[in-house]
Amino acid sequence: MALAQDAALMVAPVPNPIVVVGIGADGWDGLSVGSRTAIEHADVVFGSARQIAEVREHCTETRTWPSPLVPNLRPMLDACAGARVCVLASGDPMFHGIGVTLVREFGADRVRVHPAPSSVSLACARLGWALQDTSTVSLVNTPAETVLPELADGRRILVLSRGSSTPGEIAAVLCANGFGSSDLTVLEQLGGPAERVVGGIARESTFEGVDPLNVVALLCVRDPDAPRHTRIPGLADSAYTGDGQMTKREVRALTLSALAPAPGELLWDIGGGSGTIAIEWMRTDRSCRAVTFESSQARREQIETNALRLGVPGLVVHGDAPGSFAAVSDSDSVPDAVFIGGGLTGADMLQTCWNAVRAGGRLVANSVTAESDSLLLTAAAKYGGELRRFQIYRGEPLGAFTTWRPQLPVTQWCATKQWTATER
Repeated sequence: MALAQDAALMVAPVPNPIVVVGIGADGWDGLSVGSRTAIEHADVVFGSARQIAEVREHCTETRTWPSPLVPNLRPMLDACAGARVCVLASGDPMFHGIGVTLVREFGADRVRVHPAPSSVSLACARLGWALQDTSTVSLVNTPAETVLPELADGRRILVLSRGSSTPGEIAAVLCANGFGSSDLTVLEQLGGPAERVVGGIARESTFEGVDPLNVVALLCVRDPDAPRHTRIPGLADSAYTGDGQMTKREVRALTLSALAPAPGELLWDIGGGSGTIAIEWMRTDRSCRAVTFESSQARREQIETNALRLGVPGLVVHGDAPGSFAAVSDSDSVPDAVFIGGGLTGADMLQTCWNAVRAGGRLVANSVTAESDSLLLTAAAKYGGELRRFQIYRGEPLGAFTTWRPQLPVTQWCATKQWTATER
């Protein structure tokens, strides 16, 4: 009885907080009293080799991060159970920094953050740009093409670089996409004694010899004859490469309207073709995600090419549907919306996709054949939703005159999966 009472009174020890200290290019001298104290009182300090070099003389023990970092993060910190741990971060740890990763891994209650000014804040201060009106893109772990959806004439963009090669890569992407006249300003070692600012025009500069610690500021200037690729769905068909298997521009705009993407949502695109629906879903907001399924290897390759060329390299491409559904990662396994643009007549395709979409999510299917139309009629009778039919006509030359050339009529079914009583 006494043992049972003692066991009931036992409480799991509360782990020490993980203290995260933002450090700038000015090193120890730029830290606040609170940040210095956190470092001095820590039993072990983690950071990059550059960060550790700035504070080593004030630390009891230091450890540099391995590569890759994320898979090793929890084991390394768990091995320090009971110790006072401090983690160094560049600038503001919660702005594309390790603070975000630590909160995701250990929870916000476990993490204490001492931020320093972010590189974006320092860059805006140097340039005289309003921070709230300046878009930010991180290329630390993504290709330079990721900047493409942000480009617009006259827009100001700050780019977080991966290293010394990033400014040149950005300049090349701008030149290849009709923004070669844009002004680039490279801000190196912001806030430190070696701070330097250099600038140039994208098509005239190679940006060699740049310090690896840099931020790139873009003042976008669109070439007069450059195509306009905005975030609004319905890009020109010519924006895509491939064999022409795609949802055409006007129908694409209507389909994306029915799918109704919202920030952070996930789309499954069945029968990807050229990837048009998934790509334009992701372009609506940088937090939108998509997985596309395509049985043809050649088309899977063209989808990946188009995704990179249009600035959404994060598009995930799998094989046939529904056979490849099991290969989807856990984080992408419950879509907010499903679009069926191909393979509608496959065995149980509609039912399988309906089962996959989350409660409250949307399913949209397009058909151009009588056989597929009948399936949509049956689905509408079973699940509800709306049926639409539209046909696009394009004006084309006929001798010295213009005629209206009809495209194939499209039947569309759009339905929202209702919540059940237990799901509510």
